[in-house]
Amino acid sequence: MSAFKSGPTVTGSFNPRPPEPAPPGRGANPAPDSMPDPWGVRRAENLLTSLEGVLSARVVTTPLGEVSEIHILASSGLSPKQIVRNVESALLAQLGLKVDHRKISIAQTADVRPIEALEKEVVKERALQRAILFENLTVAPGRRPHRILITVSLSFRGTTESAEEESSDTPRSRVEAAAKAAVTVLDRLLTDHSVALEGAKIVEAFDREFAFVAVQGLGGRETLLLTGSAQIKESAERAAVFAVLDATNRWTELRRPS
Repeated sequence: MSAFKSGPTVTGSFNPRPPEPAPPGRGANPAPDSMPDPWGVRRAENLLTSLEGVLSARVVTTPLGEVSEIHILASSGLSPKQIVRNVESALLAQLGLKVDHRKISIAQTADVRPIEALEKEVVKERALQRAILFENLTVAPGRRPHRILITVSLSFRGTTESAEEESSDTPRSRVEAAAKAAVTVLDRLLTDHSVALEGAKIVEAFDREFAFVAVQGLGGRETLLLTGSAQIKESAERAAVFAVLDATNRWTELRRPS
């Protein structure tokens, strides 16, 4: 009676059925999924890897189909004894196969996560280490015709501040207003230091447009000219804010207390 059909329990071995010959015309090296599996090893391994906490499984058999070893790699969520009991129960219930628990070995790993999740965590951790974080930018009609109102919001150590600047509705004025609003917020957030906008403009390089800013950094007796740039993608105003952060973040990181 096959171990894969309902019937009496098979103790420690798969059904010893010889491999069926390959159909005519099939190549000498068929794909792994089409390889003969006379003892049902792959079926058992697929069953075991479907169990909770099991990352991979390998079933080793003798030439007669008797199970000699079962190796399980599992996460640390369940105890090894519980995993062994789950393996025994699954083989018995699904395949009618009773295996001695002493043939089952369990290896556990502390943490296995997809590489995408790890990359996102590293990016998030790095972002949280930055001195100043961008929060929001809005552009609205000004209080008078042909003028706009730009509002920039930044955060520092959990504190969010906003500042607004009104300017004429021209490309250069919009960039300058966005940069000035960003610098105003920075000056409010950095209580131990001070910053002032030196200038902001749009520059062309490598067939692309960039927002370029110069900021004066004042800390104690030290005064530095800080420059930064950001490629214009969504809007020139947004690029101007990121150019200010590009100019000042390293300077503020070096000066914040540990």
